[in-house]
Amino acid sequence: MPTLLHLDASARSTSFSRRLGARFAEGWRAAHPGAGYVHRDLAADPVPFIGEAWTELCDEVMRRRITDLRRYAEVVQTPAQQAAWAVVAPLLDELLAADVVLVATPMYNFSVPAVLKAWIDQVTFPRMSLAGTRFVVVCARGGTYLPGTPRAPVEHATTYLRDFFDGHFAVTDVDVVAAELVNSLVDPLLADRRGEHDASLAAAEAEIDRLVATSTAAVA
Repeated sequence: MPTLLHLDASARSTSFSRRLGARFAEGWRAAHPGAGYVHRDLAADPVPFIGEAWTELCDEVMRRRITDLRRYAEVVQTPAQQAAWAVVAPLLDELLAADVVLVATPMYNFSVPAVLKAWIDQVTFPRMSLAGTRFVVVCARGGTYLPGTPRAPVEHATTYLRDFFDGHFAVTDVDVVAAELVNSLVDPLLADRRGEHDASLAAAEAEIDRLVATSTAAVA
């Protein structure tokens, strides 16, 4: 049976990115009874930032030209490296076991939250490939950053994730869903754009439902 790894990165316990992520996860799990499911809340239980021992592990992976991700533990030597690997191992095991990785994230200050970047750094090593793994990114953004809008060039959240998964993990199967203008609910200067937000959220929910249905059809 397939396995879904679900990552939440929002600092808010209730947020639009969490809402959209939960919608996909619940639909996917209903469509795959008995399938594996792992939920990691990176905001509530953040992983530590990488340190020097982690960089030593990366260096040794490159020196030995290791391409089998399950052999990375072979490079661990010093106590500091053992401590670094103790952080990496469970995160990497979850990632390698997943057929689908769901990343639910807001965009903070034009990019992804630090807790998500910390997770990415911990599980990323040289010469690794996750080709064949499906990634789904659901994102909530305070303003609008759609192609053709004035702020589109500074959208470094979903564009970063898509480019990273493709460029480093060799993953081309990446679906991105975003809800725009969530700040219209709280910012008086955006209040007149509430209708655009509502439409964007409805479109995002419909797209998530379509992705769930597509994944069900693919398995069937």
